[in-house]
Parts: sequence; structure tokens; C-alpha cells
Amino acid sequence: MIHLYEWHQLLITWIKANVSGTAASFLPKRYTWKTYGELNMEFWNKHQHTELQDAKDLLLKSHEESLAIVRAFSDEALFTKKYFNWTGSTSLGSYCISSMPSHYDWAVKKLRAHCKKLTTKP
Repeated sequence: MIHLYEWHQLLITWIKANVSGTAASFLPKRYTWKTYGELNMEFWNKHQHTELQDAKDLLLKSHEESLAIVRAFSDEALFTKKYFNWTGSTSLGSYCISSMPSHYDWAVKKLRAHCKKLTTKP
């Protein structure tokens, strides 16, 4: 849940900054698409003491905020490659899909595997 929350934060922060005219990269400056696994570990370390209910609350709030931001864009703005100069060669929607539904799919698979592992007797 925290992983999803933090990726929502990346998306929200990136969109808000660029829409307001402040050039910003999606990933924090010291990370690249080759090193984003280290960023995920940073998120994990940061939230070692985040309670489950707090994680749920953060995720629900960030999900709603992400949806609200996405809904503010037209389909053309979301799915036309290079519509915004700050999305590079891809579309804004591609980033949104990666940060939301694709990540949700990943998380469900991880949770199912974990639950299966817990219920499987050695």
C-alpha cells in the first residue's frame, strides 16, 4: 500500500509542478529508470513504522487525488504522445497508467503470492 501511495506522490508532484510551469522530472533527481529499484527501497525504509491503518488512509487519499488530477485532462491531453513537452516522447496517460492501474495489478499479484505463501504449509 505504501509503495502505491509513494508512486501516486511521484505522479501528483510531477504533474502539479509541470502544469504550474516548474520543470520537474518524474523521478527524483538522483534516480533514473535504471535505478528506480533503489527509490522503491527508500520508500520501504521510510515507512517501516507506518501503521497499517495509516497506510490504508494514505493510499485511499492519494488514489482519490490522483484520479482527480487525471480527470482534469482531456483524452487528447492524456493519450497524445508529446502533447506536453515534459512527458518526453510518451504521453501523460502512459505515466498515469504506470503509476496507477499497472501498479495496482502488480500489487494484487504480490499480495496474492504473499497470502499463498502464508497459507501453504511447509
